[in-house]
Amino acid sequence: MIVTLGIYYLAPFIRWDRGPNAPDQAILIDLNNGRAYWFFIEIWPQEVYYLTGILVLAAIVLFFVTSLFGRVWCGYTCPQTVWTDLYVWVERIVQGDRAARKRLHEAPWSFEKVRKLALTHFIWLVIAWCTGGAFVLYFNDAPTLVRSFFDFDVSPTVLAFIGGLTISTYVMAGFAREQVCTYMCPYARFQSAMFDEDTLIIGYDEKRGEPRGSHKKGESWDGRGDCIDCTACVQVCPTGIDIRHGLQMECIACGLCVDACNNIMDKVERPRGLIRYDTMRHMKLKAQGIEQQFRILRPRTIYYGAVISGVCLIMLTALLTRSNLEMTALHDRNPLFVKLSDGTIRNGYEIKILNKTHDDRTFRLSLEGLEDAVINVRSAGDVTPDQIFVPADSVGHYHIFVLAPMKPDDPKDIVFTLKDKNSDQSDTYESVFISRRPKG
Repeated sequence: MIVTLGIYYLAPFIRWDRGPNAPDQAILIDLNNGRAYWFFIEIWPQEVYYLTGILVLAAIVLFFVTSLFGRVWCGYTCPQTVWTDLYVWVERIVQGDRAARKRLHEAPWSFEKVRKLALTHFIWLVIAWCTGGAFVLYFNDAPTLVRSFFDFDVSPTVLAFIGGLTISTYVMAGFAREQVCTYMCPYARFQSAMFDEDTLIIGYDEKRGEPRGSHKKGESWDGRGDCIDCTACVQVCPTGIDIRHGLQMECIACGLCVDACNNIMDKVERPRGLIRYDTMRHMKLKAQGIEQQFRILRPRTIYYGAVISGVCLIMLTALLTRSNLEMTALHDRNPLFVKLSDGTIRNGYEIKILNKTHDDRTFRLSLEGLEDAVINVRSAGDVTPDQIFVPADSVGHYHIFVLAPMKPDDPKDIVFTLKDKNSDQSDTYESVFISRRPKG
């Protein structure tokens, strides 16, 4: 919980130097400028396929980990589990252990009851507000936004998002809790498809534990199992299941039942591990007196590993070959062409130039595939095809006219070439030049 919450609350404050014309927040989704930053990676809206690749990779990694270790994501790193554990920890600090909390809720209303419940819910709301506040930091410069709170200069949009996230965290972690895992989360429905007999799950050693029953100190253990039927494993389970009935859909592999059972085994002086992390295959073999090591390499994990490697290779290749310059040239739809008084044919194009660097750049635009063609840039100021300026980390928009002395003919394929005047970097875009209306 400390690790996951530490990452969530502190990650927006990590700095990453990208130069004078770019934000220095390591992890940032800049909605105003349409950018997403993750340390050295910068994603533009036109590169949404990177986001798709990341989501696909995350899903496959989740499947891979689940096939090995069961629902460790649900039990240890899922936000619902982490914040629920945090809220339960607050309850335990303010109200006491489970028995004390039960007595408090069943007791008649008194000043002490009101004080403890009010303090619990107040801390819950503070945590929920910090959760919502930390979330919006990923979409704004974190230090600047924090200072704006102290200056009472926060936009209504930011406050609305924080308010909504505060309420949702308060309700989900404070009241819904296991209902989210049981009824709302789709992951619980298809997790079993990723399990096999070698998946590490939480299991109850039935051969060792049965027959179960209460036990008094000094009594013999002959003819009975180690389970004393104390139901401690059920009491601590966040989803309320009895693991002694076998693996169930609601189990999130948090291991609380393992800790509770081990504590009881220590008290009754029996070996630990009556409830433990183990595989179904190993449990069956151990019942027969056979020991087997945990197997990582098996067909299911090899398949997942191969897919993960393939996706990583594709994304790595895309990142390494990624160009920081892109150009598009869209032909005007209306009119398709104009015939001037001297017989020259003119076509219009909307040029978009993506300068993905953090430096201002000047480009030269040329044309191939059309004899004696002339390019005119329609723009405020003195802009020529040899001096097309695009500011750092921005998209340059220019409307150009291509004029060619020719007779009406079929559409001609042309190629626009954009070249950086201060480097050898360039980009091309194929288009057409139209000089007569299409037949039909």
